[in-house]
Formats: sequence, structure tokens, C-alpha cells
Amino acid sequence: MSKWVNLGVVAVLGLSLLTTNAEEYRQGVEITETPKVLSHRDRVEPVNRILKHRLDHLLPRLMKESDLDMWLVINREYGEDALFYTLVPEPTFAARRTTLLVFAKKANTVERFSVSRYDIGDFYKSRWQGGTVDQQWDRLAEIIEDYDPKSIGINVSEEWALADGLTQGLHQKLLKHLPEKYQKRLVSSEELVIRWMETRTAPELEVYPQIVKVARGVIDEAFSNKVITPGVTTDQDVAWYIRERFEELGVKPWFQPYVTIQRRGDENEPNSPFFGKGNRTIEPGDIIHTDVGLCYLKLCTDTQEMGYVAKFGEYEVPQGLVKALKVGNQWQDILTAEFKNGRTGNDILTATHKASKRQGINSSTYTHPLGFVGHAIGPTIGMWDNQGPTPVKGDWKLYPNTGYAIEGNVKVSLPEWNNQLIQIMLEQSAVFDGEQVIYLGGRQTEWHFVR
Repeated sequence: MSKWVNLGVVAVLGLSLLTTNAEEYRQGVEITETPKVLSHRDRVEPVNRILKHRLDHLLPRLMKESDLDMWLVINREYGEDALFYTLVPEPTFAARRTTLLVFAKKANTVERFSVSRYDIGDFYKSRWQGGTVDQQWDRLAEIIEDYDPKSIGINVSEEWALADGLTQGLHQKLLKHLPEKYQKRLVSSEELVIRWMETRTAPELEVYPQIVKVARGVIDEAFSNKVITPGVTTDQDVAWYIRERFEELGVKPWFQPYVTIQRRGDENEPNSPFFGKGNRTIEPGDIIHTDVGLCYLKLCTDTQEMGYVAKFGEYEVPQGLVKALKVGNQWQDILTAEFKNGRTGNDILTATHKASKRQGINSSTYTHPLGFVGHAIGPTIGMWDNQGPTPVKGDWKLYPNTGYAIEGNVKVSLPEWNNQLIQIMLEQSAVFDGEQVIYLGGRQTEWHFVR
């Protein structure tokens, strides 16, 4: 029997993705149950297979495009470069002592190895026989002289945290042992790091829907009578249910889930960035919202969805709310239609604002890259506290096969609440394939209805 759960529309077996309807996959499907997840032991094989594919096929292309002949990723135990964990196989919990990873371009391939006390599985065989720390650094310098690279990338960056993982102490160690000739060839690997972090490969895209559906499935559980008893359950109860459910499944939340409540009669400032309050007991007639993120198989999700709690004698979601969610989906469509290869994040943001205004939608856009971490690197498309251009990060261009949290909100008047302004906050994990945006695990097009 397969170790993977059958998802109905999407079944993942090994690393094979099956879809019965491409349009249904692109636009989204209803979540009916939370997928099962692999045991930690059974995750090792697919994670390492994905990593090998990235190292063998993606890295050579990115090093060539970044014009780097060699790349050094230098780590100390418990003070690792965050990038380290995207490069090493499972199960790896830390660097051992000082771990020097070397990637050397050779023709159309990249040789990879370590200059360290220990091999890292079959992925990085060490080219050092052991000795003192100074001898380890001297050995690295010898290897660099043997390859004679014209450009040597190191992870230093003023603007991008994930490309700035080389500590000052290790940088000084490198300079101390490296001949001046090669010190002058050290350059920032910023471009390579960003492209490595943001690019999703075919094997990753085959399993990503499964990961996203775990997050959406837990929200579906949480926003139901299984968890919520109106008049008794608090927003904190629901948030902690989500957190503990993730822990039970063995997936890692990358932030504490939270739940907010909008209620008829709430006084909201129209220009307030967010509506909804916490520390409340959920009552009939409330609008509920959650924001959750998890990481599994080294890939992360970021999801926000909306729910409605029925009043006594109410058997369907009020039509005003149905229309409000459609406006939210309309905003998503406006945003994703502006994703064009080579456009900057700031260009996409400006175009989205103009199109939303033309269609009479009061929206706010704050979409970010998604991948190995939740708030990943790549083009920033607005920020919740800055709806104008974002310097540097917003100027990064859009590339194919990159992941995003399609995040933002719309404000809509609700007739059933005497035209009180409410907020629809949506966020779904997606990938841009170079031509269109595909929702990896579907998107919310209907309300979670707590009957």
C-alpha cells in the first residue's frame, strides 16, 4: 500500500503527480480530509532525491547564469548559514565542527565536496584527511589554488538576509588563509543564493500540492463543529488546536497560528490595515479568519482562510458574504493576471492597484515569495504596511518556476450587517510556471461554514 494518501484529485505516489482535470488543479479543489504525512524515516528518501536533482540539474545552470566558478558555503556547528539546510541531505541536524562546503564549476557540471572532519553521506565527500583547524583552512586554500577559479562566491549581502550567512569570524578566517590573489576574486553570491532559494524544480512541484493540502485540511478541521462550539470556544482554542494538530501530524509550524473574529457592530477604522479582534469567545453570526504556515519535506506553506458561524436557524452562508468572498477571488485573479515573466515585484504591484481601482475593488496586496522558508526571497509584491514600491526586494524580477503566497485583502460592505465594512483576508500557496499562476493545493472559493 502506498505511503501517500490518495487526495482524490491529486494523488502523489513516490514523486508522481496525477491530475484528472488541469483547470480544476489550477483554480482549486475542495478539501475533504487532511492528508496523511510520511513518518520522519520515510521522508528521507524523497527529500534526498529532490535535493540530488537540484544539485545535479539546477545548480550548474544557476552558477553559470551567476557567473561564478566556485561557491563556498562555510558553517560552524550550531551557527550554520541558514542556506546550509537547503544543501545537505536528511537526516542532518547540524554542521559538524567547521564544515566547509565547496561547489566548483567544471564544464557543464558542478563538483561538490567538503573540506571537513566528516563526509556528509554520499553527497559531500571530504577532501581533507584531518588535522588542526588551521590545517583545515590551509587545505581549502590549496584546493582553491588547484581549481584557480576566476570568481569565488561567498554568502555576504547588504540587503538579503538569506544571502548573508557568512559570519564575520569565518570571513576573517577565510581571508587569513587565502592568498591575496584569491582574496581579490571573492564576490557576493547574492544572485546565486536568491535563485537557488526561489526556484522550484519538477520533483518539488510534484509533492508541493500534498504539503499545501495538509495546511488547508487542518484549517478545514479547525473551522468546523469538530473544534468550534459557539458560545464556548475561543479564538485561542482554535489557534492552539491548529498548532497541536500540526505537531500531532509531525509537520513544523513556522509561526504560531492565529485566529481573529469580526462581529456585527465592531467599530473599524476604514483605513485600518486589518479588521478583526482576538481574545474573544466565538459567537453565532461571527466571521472568523486564520493565518497558518507549516513546513514539510523542506517546503513551506502560508495560508489564510475565512469562516462563518451560523446563527440559530441559519442553514446557509448569507449572500452578502458569498458575494464578498467572490470579490476576494476577483482580486486574486487581478493580481495573478499581472504575473509576467521578467516583471519586477513593484511593476506587478502597481498594475494590480490600477486594475483593482478600475473594477471598484478596495484591496491591499502584500504577496511574498515562498519555498524553503515562509517569508522567502525573490520579488516582494507590496507589504501590508507599505503599498508603495519596495526598494531592492520589490525590484527583483519574476522568474519561472517560483513559489508565492498570494496574500492580501479586500474590504466590502455587508448588507446583512447594515452595510458594515468587513474584510476578506486571503492567502494561498501558488507557483508561477512562466505563463500562469497555479494554486498548489487549491484556493478558497467557498466559506468554511460552522453549522
